[in-house]
Amino acid sequence: MNSNSRSEAYAAAGVDITAGYKSVELMKKHIRRTAVPGVCEDVGGFGGLFIPDIAGMEQPVLVSGTDGVGTKLKIALLMDRHDTIGIDCVAMCVNDIICCGAKPLFFLDYIACGKNIPERIEQIVKGVCEGCVQAGCALIGGETAEHPGMMPEDEYDLAGYSTGIVDKKNIIDNTKMRPGDIVIALPSTGVHSNGFSLVRKVFDVENADLNAPVEKLGGKSLGEALLAPTRIYVRPVLALLKEVEVRGISHITGGGFYENIPRSIPDGLGAKIDRSKVKVPAIFDLIAEKGGISERDMFNTYNMGVGMSVIVPAAQADRALEILKAGGEDAYVIGEIVEGEEKIVIE
Repeated sequence: MNSNSRSEAYAAAGVDITAGYKSVELMKKHIRRTAVPGVCEDVGGFGGLFIPDIAGMEQPVLVSGTDGVGTKLKIALLMDRHDTIGIDCVAMCVNDIICCGAKPLFFLDYIACGKNIPERIEQIVKGVCEGCVQAGCALIGGETAEHPGMMPEDEYDLAGYSTGIVDKKNIIDNTKMRPGDIVIALPSTGVHSNGFSLVRKVFDVENADLNAPVEKLGGKSLGEALLAPTRIYVRPVLALLKEVEVRGISHITGGGFYENIPRSIPDGLGAKIDRSKVKVPAIFDLIAEKGGISERDMFNTYNMGVGMSVIVPAAQADRALEILKAGGEDAYVIGEIVEGEEKIVIE
């Protein structure tokens, strides 16, 4: 920590430079957990440095993604629990870039806060680091910005950015997709990080008891169920890509099935999803019941228990399921690819 750097005038304006230094010191032990080959500088410089391993690659392609956590942050604030929201931030980025077949290399975060409370910033970054460990990438930099007068002292926002790499010849190519290919579901942990504006409205979360056990949730509290961190699918999908011809991957985020599954399917083909096979967690039934939301709208807003879908040739489906299950995913078949202009049918 730089003990010589302190501005009384800046502190009087609402920005405590020394709190920023303390935050960095507190988070360093968590950041060290994320170190992977390629990291070549400790946190604290002006830029994060990374040397990618491109040995054996004919045409390395960098794939980048950026995202935030959205209004799920409100649940973390109401529950005063900040050690998992960073996992969500990492997941929203790395789960996107894996859809191209890219391996995440590194991550950067950005935290804007009304007031820098070092212990809370540490908890946020602790979650970011846990997400990076799960994804096998390094946290090589970030920024914490105090915004007095722009946002309340006790609030913050969180966003992130990740870069991955893939050999061009191995980028997921959906032009190889054919009728009869199988759609495999990778289960979610719950709502993940989308649709929370509707969640907050349905449950009136500002006035709800988020800590009370809910019978329909198996005794879990509503807050616990909603705050469950987004699942990170990087490791099992990378393992799958090594042995199976994957023809399409979709990260099921905002817009649910109807928006995201078609993004991995070429023109002239569509996905026929067997609704009876989709394993829908209780939290979604509770949202639909409490909010009076139609099933069509639920599937067009939420992941409905499927955080990622993978499309493979029918002849390789059993092997794909074996690999995914060996990687800790309780994967299962939910449909197939069919001819037609309608991109997705759920019935």
